[in-house]
Amino acid sequence: MKHLIVQIYEIQEPGEAEWLVELGVDHIGSVVLGPDGWKNPVLRDVVRLVRQSPAKSSLIPLLTRRDDVLRALDYYQPDFVHFCELIPLAPGQSAGRQERCAELTAIQELVKMEFPPLKIIRSIPVPEPGLPEPGPVREAILDAARLLAPSADLFMTDTLRGFAEAAAPQPVAGYVGITGEVCDGELARALVEASPLPVILAGGISPQNAFDAVGRVRPAGVDSCTQTNARDALGRPVRFRKDRDRVRRLLDEVRRAEEVYREEGR
Repeated sequence: MKHLIVQIYEIQEPGEAEWLVELGVDHIGSVVLGPDGWKNPVLRDVVRLVRQSPAKSSLIPLLTRRDDVLRALDYYQPDFVHFCELIPLAPGQSAGRQERCAELTAIQELVKMEFPPLKIIRSIPVPEPGLPEPGPVREAILDAARLLAPSADLFMTDTLRGFAEAAAPQPVAGYVGITGEVCDGELARALVEASPLPVILAGGISPQNAFDAVGRVRPAGVDSCTQTNARDALGRPVRFRKDRDRVRRLLDEVRRAEEVYREEGR
């Protein structure tokens, strides 16, 4: 098994970025939280610090206007831009999915034209486990991947909360991710097997499940946000604060998976 990418979000301060680099994290991700206050010198320092290290910087711009996205990328200059807008997957939404993917392809192509060195990560929604009829959803996921692959460099699964519910709210409206909940492993594996691009597995990845998740899905890497966060007095994840021990144990489990599956020739 090749070296697996370990990607950690949401890193908003240079101090956290520095010790993540020291631990050996491969991708260190940050978030532009919206159009208000998008120009954040501290966040730019995070990106610069990471870019001067062996790690790669990744930036999620939670911005809806193309001009805002472009000016943010020009200001921060990350290694990767990570787009994670929602994509329709439900039966009967084929036309809406194709229209949405055309919109997303347009911004990806524009970014590639304006910033040729920049690589693009595109999140693909994957529902939670337990769908009664996963077949149509699997085909929708693969259809979205087929449409988006030519203008992207990496895919990443992200857990889609409440797929069976009408307009189920996501943690960030209009986007997929940071649920802290696992996605359907079989659907994620189907994406890995069919995708022309490397796929990073995200969705509830923790030190406790990373080894098994790698073995089941065989991704190009894993991503963790909520499950490597610090916890408050009630045990709830604290956004934008990482737990050094959780990150270290996650890295250990991913590197253990690399070694085991390399020895097995898998």
